[in-house]
Amino acid sequence: MATQWKDDQPIYLQLKEQIMAMIIDDILSEGEALPSVRKVAADYQINPITASKAYAELVDEGLVEKRRGLGMFILEGARKNLLSAEQKKFLESEWPEIIRRISLLGLNVKQLIETADHSNSH
Repeated sequence: MATQWKDDQPIYLQLKEQIMAMIIDDILSEGEALPSVRKVAADYQINPITASKAYAELVDEGLVEKRRGLGMFILEGARKNLLSAEQKKFLESEWPEIIRRISLLGLNVKQLIETADHSNSH
């Protein structure tokens, strides 16, 4: 997790997004325990209430669960659910803008695929 916090967004949301990204990237696996609120607060020099708020949001979104006396654990299906949500967000908000830009620049699908194939071969 990054220790540089941006000023344009509350720290608890940035922490939550970092954890979500780590689940998507499979750095944190389903069934795995998250570090304790105290550890996160100490490691990143943030208020424990801030870390707790990030964890509470992850619980509210059905990505982690609190196991009494054991801590917070990533739920089965969390990665799949996050990927589905990110794909939906991409297709609804980012992709239409990309298509508009491609059209504006006069590019065609063949050029894009050739460029992508060339980029992936390095």
